Amino acid sequence: MQQGWGRLHQGGIAALYRLLDGFLIFSALAVSLTIFDHGLTKDWLIVGLIAVTSFAFLAESVGLYRSWRVESYLRMIGTCLAAWIATCALLLLLGYFTKLGANFSRLVVGSWIVSTFSALAVWRFLARQLLFRLRARDRNIRTGAIIGMTEAGRQLAKDIADNPHLGIRILGFFRVDGIISDAETDSLLNDTQVIGGVEDAVTAARAGMLDHVYLALPLREEEQIREILVEFADTTATVHLLPNIFVANMLQSNWYQVGQSSLLSVFDTPIEGLNVWFKRLEDLVLATAILTLIAPLMAAIAVGIRLTSPGPAIFRQRRYGLDGRVIDVWKFRSMSVQENGETVVQAKRQDPRVTKFGRFLRRTSLDELPQLFNVLQGSMSIVGPRPHAVAHNEQYRRLVNGYMLRHKVKPGITGWAQINGWRGETDTVEKMARRVEHDLHYIRNWSILLDLRILMLTFSKGFISENSY
Repeated sequence: MQQGWGRLHQGGIAALYRLLDGFLIFSALAVSLTIFDHGLTKDWLIVGLIAVTSFAFLAESVGLYRSWRVESYLRMIGTCLAAWIATCALLLLLGYFTKLGANFSRLVVGSWIVSTFSALAVWRFLARQLLFRLRARDRNIRTGAIIGMTEAGRQLAKDIADNPHLGIRILGFFRVDGIISDAETDSLLNDTQVIGGVEDAVTAARAGMLDHVYLALPLREEEQIREILVEFADTTATVHLLPNIFVANMLQSNWYQVGQSSLLSVFDTPIEGLNVWFKRLEDLVLATAILTLIAPLMAAIAVGIRLTSPGPAIFRQRRYGLDGRVIDVWKFRSMSVQENGETVVQAKRQDPRVTKFGRFLRRTSLDELPQLFNVLQGSMSIVGPRPHAVAHNEQYRRLVNGYMLRHKVKPGITGWAQINGWRGETDTVEKMARRVEHDLHYIRNWSILLDLRILMLTFSKGFISENSY
């Protein structure tokens, strides 16, 4: 095997990204100044230099210039947005404390902030598409190998082969003697190329023939894993650990250090730290804007409910919120009953409890609008897993694996499951399992851009559903 397989050096690509980012930040500033008839004075030049320098530092600190080969575009853009927002916040603070902010045009600054992020996002999208095309032509390829003749390893090989845009070519498997029985090995050999043993893998890595090595071994083989890691510490290959447990419902993993002990969180949430503030800001801005626009509609709905059936216009129902804490969720009343006890019967097709006006509200999801007040209150988000009645939570947590993990984030008015058709009655465990599967996908891949995508899809296809009774 020849070293590199025509690979482009990651360091060179990262340097290109840094240079283009700086160029685009300056270019966007120059364009904004031209549009609003301002010249590129010394003060604006200083602001541009501070922005470029700060962005380079902050982008490096959040890992923007690392390899995104196996990660999503949305996650990369979310990281880029975080670095740019932090840069803008720093510039605004400098302008405030130096009392020089009044010397700069707000129109220019606003245009520059928006156009810069747009340029950074578009440039990354185009670069990513170019890299995908190169990899489809066997360029910019990384070589990999899997150590361990296990089912998890074979699944990983299949997943990588099914995603050629990653640009990773699995050369084959390296056997670890004694890990699984001969019968199991024979069943795996049908469609698998075995190159050799662990020592052969180490030799290939030392020769620069392997870029990525995947250890697909059961966790019980701790001593074997430790020995293999010691061997690969003498190589430059990137080593990935894939114990069988990681085939299950991992949410967001992070390493933590407690004294001399290293801990890996398995069921963690991506919405923590700075992301909490971004998510909360998103909720406040969107909820306020939407409520301002639809206030007359909500008033009309409330009047319609009171005129068409006896009872209050809005009712509260206990549901699980963040971390499984009980919250009161507000809805427009669409039924003749207000169930909120230990037993809550889901609405079914032609349910006699649903009023005529309520049927329209439920079919169009207008009954959910009062939950915007829950968002302002802080107990819900605009986007997130839909909250279920407490009685339903207690029922399904025993039937659906990973069900309670959906409560690692705030519940939402709309979510990934809803726009993919998994809303309404869950009359089978399979339907609830699919909804939970989509909720966990959302948590694993969360970003502000994903939230905005879900919100736009909700407006286009998520309100009206044949599954809403």
